[in-house]
Amino acid sequence: MTLAETEDLMQKAVEATQRSFNTIRTGRANASLLDRVMVDYYGSPTPLKSLATISIPDASTIVLQPFDPGSLATIEKAISMSDLGLTPNNDGKLIRLNIPPLTSERRKEFAKLASKYAEEGKVSVRNIRRDAIEEIRKQEKDGDLSKDESHDEQDNIQKLTDKYTEKIDELLAEKEKDITTV
Repeated sequence: MTLAETEDLMQKAVEATQRSFNTIRTGRANASLLDRVMVDYYGSPTPLKSLATISIPDASTIVLQPFDPGSLATIEKAISMSDLGLTPNNDGKLIRLNIPPLTSERRKEFAKLASKYAEEGKVSVRNIRRDAIEEIRKQEKDGDLSKDESHDEQDNIQKLTDKYTEKIDELLAEKEKDITTV
């Protein structure tokens, strides 16, 4: 595994963490809240965004307009069953989701969830580091790298690890600020 491949994998881990952060409610309407909602559409789990147009008319409302009006009930059920804590309002053509303001208790829960996602991201970055270093040590053992080259490569990988864990910390700080801002 080259340094560039390692960096690419770490960048993907940071992006995955960012996507996880996007699914946490902040008190403002955001279409990415619905990214994890799966609808049982004709027997197969389908992402909600493939079944409806999602729009944000104001800061506290999400409007869903299904492509197939017959799927309104199943979409409504999927949203109700999700862990979002939102109640869908179905008017026969559209589904409206009102995003209530978060209580301070709920904000603390979401901040903890964000911390959990950040820790998962850091763990994946550290796992990538471990795999890369193991490969370098194997190359050194096989005689493909000298001790100095091996040490330099390991230092470079540690610098990458520090850089990407710092990025995750920055994303976490930003998300916590969004969550705690009323």
